[in-house]
Amino acid sequence: MGRNVVETIVGGLVLVVAALFVFYAFGKSDRAGPDGYEVIARFGRIDGLKRGSDVTLSGVKVGTVTGFDLDVKTYQAVVHLSLTSKVQLPTDTNAKIVSESLLGGMGIVLEPGADKKMIAAGGEIANTQDSIPLTELIAKFVFGGTKQ
Repeated sequence: MGRNVVETIVGGLVLVVAALFVFYAFGKSDRAGPDGYEVIARFGRIDGLKRGSDVTLSGVKVGTVTGFDLDVKTYQAVVHLSLTSKVQLPTDTNAKIVSESLLGGMGIVLEPGADKKMIAAGGEIANTQDSIPLTELIAKFVFGGTKQ
């Protein structure tokens, strides 16, 4: 009888520790909250960009990529970005897809412009620069970048 009580207490402690770990992990996770807003950006190619990729401004993470679609009229990739409400972007902001590392992780870097008007929630970043595949960069380096 005493052994069953000890096993029950130990099992309960294990469940409490597991619950504390889950709450701690959610508290420290970098997930988008309800205080943000969504904008879109259109790119010609988004090679290597994934849902959950970072969106940075001056090296500071200000959002994440929440999804992407294909615009069937223009054949451009429409990327949905969730940005923190603390950051308001001018309408002439530039968005570039860049490599985060040599291993191929991609992210979006925002470069704010100087316009006084800001992009509203649900708005669009009009100035974009597509990703450049690493193989193209190597080919330009090896075979020369000049065309004749």
